[in-house]
Amino acid sequence: MDDQEVTYPIYSPASVIGIFSNALKLNATVNLIYLKGRYAFGGGKSYGNYYYDLLFSEGDHTSIGIRISSLLRSKITNNEIYTLRGFIEKNIKNSSIELRFVVDEIVQQEEKSISEEELERYGLIQKKLETGSKDLETLIRDKMLKDEKVRVANIYGNNAIVQKDFFEGLDVSRKYFDISDDSCNITSSTAIISKLKEISALDYDIVALVRGGGDRQSMETFNDLNLSELFITMKPVTVTAIGHTVDETLLDKLADKRFHLPHDYGAGWHTIAEKLSHERSNSRALLIDEVKKDVTKQFSEQVETLEKRLKKKNEEFVEAQKTYKEQVENHNKTFTDQLKVRNEEFQKLQVTSGKQLEDLQKNFQEQQKQRQAEMESYKKEIASLHEKNVQSAINESTASLRVNLETLKQENIRLNQEVQGRKTDYMKIIIAFVLALVIGFILAKIL
Repeated sequence: MDDQEVTYPIYSPASVIGIFSNALKLNATVNLIYLKGRYAFGGGKSYGNYYYDLLFSEGDHTSIGIRISSLLRSKITNNEIYTLRGFIEKNIKNSSIELRFVVDEIVQQEEKSISEEELERYGLIQKKLETGSKDLETLIRDKMLKDEKVRVANIYGNNAIVQKDFFEGLDVSRKYFDISDDSCNITSSTAIISKLKEISALDYDIVALVRGGGDRQSMETFNDLNLSELFITMKPVTVTAIGHTVDETLLDKLADKRFHLPHDYGAGWHTIAEKLSHERSNSRALLIDEVKKDVTKQFSEQVETLEKRLKKKNEEFVEAQKTYKEQVENHNKTFTDQLKVRNEEFQKLQVTSGKQLEDLQKNFQEQQKQRQAEMESYKKEIASLHEKNVQSAINESTASLRVNLETLKQENIRLNQEVQGRKTDYMKIIIAFVLALVIGFILAKIL
């Protein structure tokens, strides 16, 4: 049977991905467009003088990959809202097509709006202002004047080694304190809350969160609202020493006393204890008067500072509300225009895809017909070969039977000849026997 030429198209995986990639030719992929959203840093390393970050929508957690040069990246602040100009590029990986926005220009950085979570934080700070802060130095002074040890619960992370730094700072003043070391997963707000509730049932004078530094991401634990709300309701004096000198967490703002490092925490106690020890040796009355002055001054300064901060935040909140309203209106208008354009592009894409699908179906039907014809031809050829094979077998069997028949004929003739020869011998014997009888009879007569 002659070979038939294959007429249907055959694609490789790479060619299929290339076809669909080339089909995604929208205006956004060939023209410069503007994107607006919250900028988030990626891995922190540049590749070929470019950084690969993310841009999140303001209303949800949808994001698109960002490719930006090192020069432009240096002008970006993490987690701020930006309007960027650039174009969309396609990155093909195996069987997926990934879209990435390549930044050409930073158009605008917008002021960060105040979220509901931030308002809750301001509410906790306001609540702390209303209740006031417990003075650490006053507590230590009262205990020392009564010759009582200050009962302290220090909460460390599991397997922490910063206790050594704390006790080095505390030095010889350790004799004034009864210190309990407690541990938990200090990067988990849930674990810290559980430990604080456990400690609250005990009669401690001071509760401190002590941590020796770490990455910034884990610092978010100390901004947890549930943890902060529990923290400001605790009866003991609350202290933080969580190892970051630059970042100030919500717990730092709500604590009665903040130290930057575990060593500073111990050294601060040592300083207070040494100071009070010297004052105690002079005059108790003078000591009490000085305590009152220090407490009054410290409280007044804290109230004044916090009032200024609150006033400034209120002004920022009013301005942010106004800006947010304008942004929402502009965003809705832009979104409506973009949606209209996308709908038109989608309809065109549907028409093109429908036509391609019809062509593929037609091609498939033609291939099916061709394959059916080939199958019919194969069946006829097989039937012909079967008939020839049967006839050949019959001919071979017939020839074999003829040979056997001829052999049997020859054997039959030979046997007949042998039978005739045996009959002639019998007659001769009989004749000789008769002659012998006659001769014998004659001889008997003669004798």
